[in-house]
Amino acid sequence: MHRIMQGVSLITTAAALILAASQAIAEPKLEVEVFEAGVEGRGDSIGTVTLTAYDQGVLIESDLTGLSPGIHGFHLHENADCSPVEKDGKTTPAGAAGGHYDPENTGKHKGPFDKSGHLGDLPRLHVGQEGENAQTNIAPRLQLSDFKGRALVIHGGGDNYSDSPQPLGGGGARVACGVVPG
Repeated sequence: MHRIMQGVSLITTAAALILAASQAIAEPKLEVEVFEAGVEGRGDSIGTVTLTAYDQGVLIESDLTGLSPGIHGFHLHENADCSPVEKDGKTTPAGAAGGHYDPENTGKHKGPFDKSGHLGDLPRLHVGQEGENAQTNIAPRLQLSDFKGRALVIHGGGDNYSDSPQPLGGGGARVACGVVPG
């Protein structure tokens, strides 16, 4: 019986140490408020995205409302600016956010788990029939420092993690944007 109790004690101690280590790693967090993006500029707040650093990447927790039901492309963009940009007579909502974060200049849209593409490709957002999104994902190739001073952009359409048949996964218009604190 004594050996069993020692074994239980060791398992409990090991679990406590693992939990403590995970919490210590998870301390750095960033909260990003996300707003509707339109041709006139920033609209109403639609919620928050919380970014938490872990050894395995960055945990992304979204709590959003007011989006259209379905799958939405979700990306980390180069610039910390969600302003609209006018070019050739056409205004792009959140155009000042620039392109997908791609420090290696791969020029490829491959998704969050393929090492040969943009680092800014994040897991898709799944929005329910009432326009709500509350999900948790991991961005395994990124560190919290990659997010700082950039923008999170939500696209109106889905994302197939390919440049075919449409560029950048076919996500379409930028419908929401949030600046990540630097």
